Amino acid sequence: MTTALLVSILMTVAAAATPILIAALGELVVEKAGVLNLGVEGMMLIGAVTGFAVSVTTGVPALGAIAAMGTAAAASLIFAYLTLTLTANQVATGLALTIFGTGVSALAGAPFVGITTGTLGLLFPPALAEDPMLRLVFGHSPLVYLALILTAAVWWFLKHTRAGLVLRAIGESDSAAHSIGYPVLRVRYLAVLFGGAMAGLAGSYYSLVLTPMWAERLTAGRGWIAIALVVFASWRPGRLALGAYLFGAVLTLELQAKAAGFSMLAPEFLSSLPYLATILVLALISIGRKGRATAAPACLGQPFRAST
Repeated sequence: MTTALLVSILMTVAAAATPILIAALGELVVEKAGVLNLGVEGMMLIGAVTGFAVSVTTGVPALGAIAAMGTAAAASLIFAYLTLTLTANQVATGLALTIFGTGVSALAGAPFVGITTGTLGLLFPPALAEDPMLRLVFGHSPLVYLALILTAAVWWFLKHTRAGLVLRAIGESDSAAHSIGYPVLRVRYLAVLFGGAMAGLAGSYYSLVLTPMWAERLTAGRGWIAIALVVFASWRPGRLALGAYLFGAVLTLELQAKAAGFSMLAPEFLSSLPYLATILVLALISIGRKGRATAAPACLGQPFRAST
């Protein structure tokens, strides 16, 4: 295997892993606060179509990415109001948000089918990426670097800041946190908004970086993978990054196998390999924790009603 081919494969792995990682980091913060939002896929689609529409209209892809974060956060606010204020069932509401996002994105994106737009481009000058090895360092989209920075930032926030400690305390025992004066609903609202913004940014990656065009269901179910990775990574940002890049690696191998005309296995089976491999490996990682207390927040998915 030539150096150029190896670098190309590694670049593809990073590109495939980035949106999964960004969306999963947002969901991790949401779940650490004790809220289960299954609407990640719907919010990603809303972000994807919004980012593409704004990019086409303004000619500024970066503005599209910002708009994607805003609209997906607004969609998450609907979920937050229904589940946190009205105490609706979080699972049902999350599923409804995914259905809503799928339908709205298809409707809003209909006028943009078949149109292309500019991409977010590179963070560093192209001259730095002329050499294959330097390209591996300097040749990525800005969102690839942002995803890695976000991983470290979320870890630091949850582990070493007072606000992160409060968020984790609310996820473990909302009633106890409320009794000592922590604003449970406010913290959960902010966590859900952050998760929505990250899902929107992840969705915009598909329409502004990977495939600068719009098509229905562009995210192809990656939002569900993001949710699964949070669980199998035991709610840890480092394992989350490992799982996302594992998914990217297997997805790249699947694409390489199809490109090479490997026909011994059914195409449908090859397409399922990234999902199966991600779940299998992260499940094996989790088995290593057998006998220890579960890492899931104790109040995950449970409605909170402030005592009077």
